[in-house]
Amino acid sequence: MGWWQNLDISVFHLINDTWSNPVFDFLLPMWRERWTWVPLYLLLVVFILRYFRTRCGLAVLLGLVLAVGVSDFTSSTLVKKNVQRLRPCNDPAVRAIVIQRIPCGSGFSFTSSHAANHFAVAVYLSLFLGGLAPWVRPALFIWAFLVAYAQVYVGVHYPGDVVGGALLGSGLAWSAGLLFRRKIRNWQV
Repeated sequence: MGWWQNLDISVFHLINDTWSNPVFDFLLPMWRERWTWVPLYLLLVVFILRYFRTRCGLAVLLGLVLAVGVSDFTSSTLVKKNVQRLRPCNDPAVRAIVIQRIPCGSGFSFTSSHAANHFAVAVYLSLFLGGLAPWVRPALFIWAFLVAYAQVYVGVHYPGDVVGGALLGSGLAWSAGLLFRRKIRNWQV
């Protein structure tokens, strides 16, 4: 595992320091902030309720809330508290090289809950909305990727943390999405 840790630190340093620039310094701390996305979330709620009609729309939204809730609980409570990996900004071995662009926080690092939750949203919504237009799925995944990337850029997660979070959230959302799609298909028949 030593080589993995070294690779994680090297890629972290590339993203957090070498590839830094004033545009990212301004945008990425906001991009990772949940309140930045409230207008998008509200727009999605309205769109889903109108597109799927009320009963099915509520089921789609319930599935989304459950997928993100399970993703967040699994990442924050089950994985982080058992793995207990220090954040780069708290890790004595790398703290000196970290450019800290937001307050560090005291929680653990693996898995990134931001990555898990945003990839859960992207995967779940791609199952329901991905067929609407060719740009929908790529837009959802680019959005989730940039949120995860921002976590590394601001100095609070290693790349391995966001990859682990992305895989966790994607898997849970895929399962929830398939379950809810089956249920909704039965209602529409």
